[in-house]
Amino acid sequence: MKAAVLLEAGTPLSIEDVTVSKPQAHEVLIRTAAVGVCRSDLHFVDGAYPHAMPTIPGHEAAGIVEQVGDEVTSVKVGDHVVTCLSAFCGHCEFCVTGRMFLCIDSSVRRSKKAPPRLMLGDRPIAQMLNLSAYAEQMLVHEHACVAIDPEMPLDRACLLGCAVTTGAGAVFNTTDVTPGETVCIVGCGGIGLAAVNAARIAGAGKIIALDPVPEKRALAEKLGATHTIDALSDTAADEVVAITKGGVHHAIEAVGRPQSAATAVKVLRRGGAATILGMMPLGEKVGLSALDLLSGKRLQGGFMGSNRFPVDLPRLVDFYQRGLLDLDTIIAERMPLERINHAFDELRKGDATRSVVVFS
Repeated sequence: MKAAVLLEAGTPLSIEDVTVSKPQAHEVLIRTAAVGVCRSDLHFVDGAYPHAMPTIPGHEAAGIVEQVGDEVTSVKVGDHVVTCLSAFCGHCEFCVTGRMFLCIDSSVRRSKKAPPRLMLGDRPIAQMLNLSAYAEQMLVHEHACVAIDPEMPLDRACLLGCAVTTGAGAVFNTTDVTPGETVCIVGCGGIGLAAVNAARIAGAGKIIALDPVPEKRALAEKLGATHTIDALSDTAADEVVAITKGGVHHAIEAVGRPQSAATAVKVLRRGGAATILGMMPLGEKVGLSALDLLSGKRLQGGFMGSNRFPVDLPRLVDFYQRGLLDLDTIIAERMPLERINHAFDELRKGDATRSVVVFS
């Protein structure tokens, strides 16, 4: 199969012929239909986050099941599926207490004694985030994908695998927004826009979106933001506090920069909670001051939207089909796999929302 391989961090991806193994027990072979280009991939491509090489990035994907291994019960050949990087085992402490997104059990990966799932000539490929989706096929654990309504367009469905699961999940699961509460989203990329849309679905009162790019602020307004502010303004946080008469109940950071996290904390009202979604540089820290603590403010992470993937995905598909979840607005452009490096260049500029690689 054709795949975009990262041979060395800091270099362009190379389109290569890659060999994919046959499914073993609990494994599923998927024909990739579409995959979103996420900033999380860029962190690995540029070397900000370490990973074994060579590897195939890509983790926000949808496709059609081609083969299943022994003992697979959750999907069958012909099913349309969305994949998720937070593959779960189903039996560890995190899984049985309802926090499947925290599962790191090794059983969702092949043992080191088994043949690698992916090979580049005679070199094993290190599968990235249990998926490696910038490829014509994906070989994954059955708990890394979930079947969806076949009427759902797959080029939109792929966004559910990360951007929407993370952004909307932060609203629905991590923060549990109550109707009428105020929400501030810092950053209007794919994840931030999904959070804006979800806040509207959840019935939030004022929804304030911060971003330095005017076009992204306009998209946020289309998706449900009641107010938008230039994130680079020296008075941005003060404006949020003034609009909400004391600060927001929930602030969601969707950029991955220390300054954005500081803004998320600064716009909180007494008792408010800041949820950090962005992947920050590994050496950075985010904190609360003594006064913040005395004011009952809270700071939390929100990995993959605290998802319950098999339950959340069909619901998100239903939201789209009913016209509540707007995925079309989030997509900036569609492109073939051969233009993957162009998509990363656009991400580095910071102006685009979501590019989607589509396979014929």
